[in-house]
Amino acid sequence: MSEEQRDSTPAEPPSEVSVLDVPSRHRYEISLDGVRAGLTRYLDRGDQRVFVHTEIDDDFAGRGLGSELISGALRRTRAAGMRITAVCPFVTRYLDNHHEFDDIRDPVTPDVLAAVRSE
Repeated sequence: MSEEQRDSTPAEPPSEVSVLDVPSRHRYEISLDGVRAGLTRYLDRGDQRVFVHTEIDDDFAGRGLGSELISGALRRTRAAGMRITAVCPFVTRYLDNHHEFDDIRDPVTPDVLAAVRSE
């Protein structure tokens, strides 16, 4: 096959990724082509959103969906005028590497941990 023929081979259509807040379940969900791929759970405490757990289904692992999910969730949290606290290790690592959220990031305190435990 010539290089010209390879270049004209139709590419796979791009996947549609969406991040949706599901307030009734206290979580954001990420979907790929309409199939739920994962979620991040949160607890709201006044103007503070505490991220407690993140998971990506095994069938969707290794595609960067966890980072897309957290990015979307944090941007929506900012847009809602809320602050961020990360109890979830995945969200903590994301925030440690994405300093654009430093201005709305709160530390994990004993009262935050007590609220999470009481859930």
